[in-house]
Amino acid sequence: PAPAGDNSTPPESDNNRVHTNIAINIYLDTMILAAKLMVMGVLVAMASSAPAGDNSTPPPIVIVRQSQDGPNPDGSYSYSYETSNGINVQEQGSQQPSSNPDSEYKEANTVHGSYTYPDENGNLIQVTYTAGENGFQPEGAHLPVAPAVPEAILKALEWIAAHPEEDKLQ
Repeated sequence: PAPAGDNSTPPESDNNRVHTNIAINIYLDTMILAAKLMVMGVLVAMASSAPAGDNSTPPPIVIVRQSQDGPNPDGSYSYSYETSNGINVQEQGSQQPSSNPDSEYKEANTVHGSYTYPDENGNLIQVTYTAGENGFQPEGAHLPVAPAVPEAILKALEWIAAHPEEDKLQ
């Protein structure tokens, strides 16, 4: 025991107070963080459930004009349509003699068509296309264009085409 009049405390109790204060501070910090997270969660839930501006149902998109011919006995067909939101589509297809003499098929489907639609800014996008033995080939001002083939590659391809026998030796 400490002598009378000695106000000092044993070192063990100072350590206990320090540990207790640290534990209380950690607990309070944790509770404050949990409260902040709860408030943030409530705000996110409120924001995600709030109406997003105009909740009116957009008018239905209807077909304004439509025509169709075929499929006909010779394999040809055509169709076109226009919708109330500015989309226009037209396509014609037919059977053509195959250009590939090694093909098991004597005829190939050939399709020509186009479509237009307004983009999100109201600009009219137009695509014309063909599809056949060489695949789908779209064209449009908005489509990216492949870069030119470098001159060295063109020369290498020409050399390879001119020397097929050397390619077979390896």
